Formats: sequence, structure tokens, C-alpha cells
Amino acid sequence: MEQKLRTIFAESLEIPEERVKDELEYNTLPEWDSISHMSLIAAIEDSFDIMLDTEDVIDMSSFGKAKEIVAKYGA
Repeated sequence: MEQKLRTIFAESLEIPEERVKDELEYNTLPEWDSISHMSLIAAIEDSFDIMLDTEDVIDMSSFGKAKEIVAKYGA
């Protein structure tokens, strides 16, 4: 799950996979703004066949947090 999520982050944000670490946070790099955040959410939902709650979409503030949230959905 973690590698799949890392790939989704890298592709959605158009950054190298090496840059996707737990510490990667929303708005700390120009590629991860509000528009790319919604694209990222859509890609995660499609890839893992889940529907994230609004609260989880808002809480997804880092790659580390994204792993926790996706795991919560049993992915």
C-alpha cells in the first residue's frame, strides 16, 4: 500500500518518488497546492477504490498522514 500511495503522490504532484517521504507536507512545495490536492485525493480514491470523508480530505496534510488515512479504509 505504501509504495502504491508513494507512486500516486509522485505522479499527481509531478515530483520524483524520492521526494515523497512521511515529512512531505501540504503547501511546503509549490506542486502541492489546493488544486493538486484535489487531484491527489481523486487519484487515491480511484486507485484504492475508496471514498474519503471530507474530514479526511482536510486532514491529509502530509504523506505520513495520508498513509494513516488510507489504512483506515482497509486499503
